[in-house]
Amino acid sequence: MVGERIPVCLSFSTTSANSVFLLSAGLGEKVYLTEFCEDFAKAKHVAIITGAGVSAESGVPTFRGQGGYWRKWQAQDLATPEAFSRDPSLVWEFYHYRREVMRSKMPNPAHLAIAKCESRLSKQGRSVVIITQNIDELHHRAGSKHVYEIHGSLFKTRCMSCGEVKANHKSPICPALEGKGEPDPSAKDARIPVQHLPRCDGSGCNGLLRPHVVWFGETLDSDILTAVEQELEKCDLCLVVGTSSVVYPAAMFAPQVAGRGVPVAEFNMECTPATMRFKYHFEGPCGVTLPPALERHESEAI
Repeated sequence: MVGERIPVCLSFSTTSANSVFLLSAGLGEKVYLTEFCEDFAKAKHVAIITGAGVSAESGVPTFRGQGGYWRKWQAQDLATPEAFSRDPSLVWEFYHYRREVMRSKMPNPAHLAIAKCESRLSKQGRSVVIITQNIDELHHRAGSKHVYEIHGSLFKTRCMSCGEVKANHKSPICPALEGKGEPDPSAKDARIPVQHLPRCDGSGCNGLLRPHVVWFGETLDSDILTAVEQELEKCDLCLVVGTSSVVYPAAMFAPQVAGRGVPVAEFNMECTPATMRFKYHFEGPCGVTLPPALERHESEAI
């Protein structure tokens, strides 16, 4: 198609925490980044879709693909309603381990750049919304305020009896799980009696709690999906950060935005199945590529 804008993969490397260099530091790459910054400076409503790649740079295990095992199981074996019904003790051991791991992880430069950008743009009457597939709350810890967690959170629970959803940052989440969750394949299952697993503290309830995350085979919260769709309808710039664009329905979000002519920029370690549908693709660690892209543009008032 004559005049069609074809995205090119820009690769970045860094020699220090504060230095970013283009591997192929030609004029074309600099113009490409400048063009994105011009689109960014004009945007009034920015939607940022984030995935596991952002958290991976903070050292968060993804539990996907080769090497992504906890004991002898992958997440697909344990993160299901059937697994929880069959062995709630084992599933809670897995999630207790993940909660405790997250306590040692910190937001990385990508999380911090997004939060800083959101704060700066809000003072200009512009908006930034984060739509994340991650359940680790690192965006919140970085300071982001406008976050949709479409897959839930490790630090929320839902009662199987009364349905109450509640934040829970206890460590351990219940006494019986203290010291449990060892990932070593030789570790023995704790076999905690169900009455000693996390329980609802609602008046007269005492129902069994489950992690408030979307498990395999479950649908996303319809209210959150509706809100996300509304944000994507009004956004005039979309960033896709650290996601493989293969997990649905999130994989459809950015292509739908691009389909109505809105600029979309992908920040990822490699090209994805959706790359050619986007205007921009910046290849490399998100903590390296994203901060310079979100820096204050000279045309900004603040």
